[in-house]
Amino acid sequence: MDLNKHVWEGWRVQDFIDELEPQLEMIQSHQSWHKPMTTREELKRWCMDNQPYYKRHIPDVVSYFAKKYDIK
Repeated sequence: MDLNKHVWEGWRVQDFIDELEPQLEMIQSHQSWHKPMTTREELKRWCMDNQPYYKRHIPDVVSYFAKKYDIK
């Protein structure tokens, strides 16, 4: 996993992770109206919907969060 890989117009994988992490942390710790994600497909869809500017699947972003939250 290359967190420094450029994805879109100067945005790196790490930049997308940094943008999504606070919101996802709230979801996964039951501090949101959104239920915690339990499957990789749910996580993938959520990431695509909530990423700023770029609404395509970024495998390294999904892999990072799947590993962090032990989502299979």
